[in-house]
Amino acid sequence: MNTVFEFAKEHMQKSIEVLKKDLNTLRTGKVSIHVLDGVKVEYYGAPTPLNQVANINAVDATTIIVNPWDKSIINDIERAIQEANVGANPNNDGQDIKLYFPPMTEEERKKQAKKAKEFGEKAKIAIRNVRRDANDKIKKMFKNKEITEDDERRGLEEVQKITDEFVSKVDEIVNKKIDDVMKV
Repeated sequence: MNTVFEFAKEHMQKSIEVLKKDLNTLRTGKVSIHVLDGVKVEYYGAPTPLNQVANINAVDATTIIVNPWDKSIINDIERAIQEANVGANPNNDGQDIKLYFPPMTEEERKKQAKKAKEFGEKAKIAIRNVRRDANDKIKKMFKNKEITEDDERRGLEEVQKITDEFVSKVDEIVNKKIDDVMKV
């Protein structure tokens, strides 16, 4: 049964990591280079993540500079950023692309907070799916007479305890992000 618990913890932790990655793409009061994480550039015929073809730096709270290593693809990078709709129009000066993000309005902050909650719900669903799989494994072990009825009950309780622990972690992470987003 310990392998079932380890399976559950490992997969629930992966859900937490995906949540953190998703939350990094949200914009808070201070701009983060992670808003460009989803941007893919057509490079030698293959969609390539932007951070693999350029340096990306946040120079202040509202400005990001993208410095392509290969200047010949600067127009492709500009197009990819426009299509990604990250909240700022790219300014191409031939060398770099500058993104000036306007200060967030109250409405934009609320939208970002709502997105954070949606990411949290997605993570909770993933965690509950892992719980279901773990419970199914324990029930199968009981059915195959590998464990006693008491062991089955204890195992299901332990899986629920692990699930509750990870769900509260999700709430904690999401609430912290919402506080960041709503802070002016």
